[in-house]
Amino acid sequence: MATTYEGGCACSAVRFRLTSEPMFVHCCHCTECQRLTGSAFAISALIEADRVHILRGTPRARVLPADTGRTRTIFRCPDCGVALWSHHPDLGERVALVHTGTLDHGDELPPQAHCHTQSKLPWVMLPPDIHAADAHYELDACWPASSLARLDAALET
Repeated sequence: MATTYEGGCACSAVRFRLTSEPMFVHCCHCTECQRLTGSAFAISALIEADRVHILRGTPRARVLPADTGRTRTIFRCPDCGVALWSHHPDLGERVALVHTGTLDHGDELPPQAHCHTQSKLPWVMLPPDIHAADAHYELDACWPASSLARLDAALET
């Protein structure tokens, strides 16, 4: 795997770089992610927000209601509207969930877990060797210790 990843929107008005490996990559099948992406699921690379460096353009932040009754901030290209990353209400602004489909080489970051599989579409087949949880997974059960330490550090600052 690379140590940095670049990505951007469909029209190239916004370009960004992840300056390290993500802490974790998951595939979420919740109905909120389905609605926000217009797809069957969202694959997100979780990384410290200060490791997302904007190279060109200015993403537009949109605050939207989350299923929990709280809000989620989604960063989109102001021109083409592609969702680039978001801040989850449980993690706040210090962690970015980068949509791997916006990365130039997102294929290098396969999901390490699937969550909210109780709402996955019935025709989506999950690989048997990847952790899957009906709702949200337990971080301790899936995340490497080094990633848990990074998450703790990000949330403490």
